[in-house]
Amino acid sequence: MLGVHDFALFVLSGLLLNITPGQDVFYIVSRGASHGWKLGSIAALGVGTGCFVHVFAAALGLSAILATSATAFTIVKFAGAAYLIWVGISMWRKNGNGQDRQNGGDCRVQARKIYSQGFWTNALNPKVALFFMAFLPQFVSVDAPNKPLAFLFLGVVFTINGTFVNLAYAWSAARVSQKLGKNGSFNTWAKRAAGTLFLGLGIRLALSDRV
Repeated sequence: MLGVHDFALFVLSGLLLNITPGQDVFYIVSRGASHGWKLGSIAALGVGTGCFVHVFAAALGLSAILATSATAFTIVKFAGAAYLIWVGISMWRKNGNGQDRQNGGDCRVQARKIYSQGFWTNALNPKVALFFMAFLPQFVSVDAPNKPLAFLFLGVVFTINGTFVNLAYAWSAARVSQKLGKNGSFNTWAKRAAGTLFLGLGIRLALSDRV
């Protein structure tokens, strides 16, 4: 099928990898806990859309540039690190009701912002691109009639499955937040804890090697 082999193993491996917490999951959980299920799910959809950037890049062979060019990898790495740090700082600047201290909390504007942050959190992570280049080829046959199409198919399946997992994370975070109490002090603590985490992730990415 499209030059793909061991498809069931691919799906199982992908789900196990998606369940493993990373910076995308941390972002989704923080939004679900502080803003509720709806905006947490928007964060998950933003992350999923960002993942498609890497899927198409892998299918077109663009991810190979990051794997072979130290300059390209460094540029994307520092862009991603700077963005994570910016997200961390912005979380620290929020109050307990999920509103910026300087601006109002218009729901549509907030939803677009959360979706955009989710998108760029994933799209600017060069290690996601390298992951696809390392993981997907293991399930593409050497004699596949159309390798880019096989890459695209596997990437779409992986991303869709990952989005469902992330939606579950968003729902769980929202439920836990409701049980702990919907109060400003808890939400402020949750946002600042997430902000500190993202600052740490950004610094870690900036200092990381090409692995």
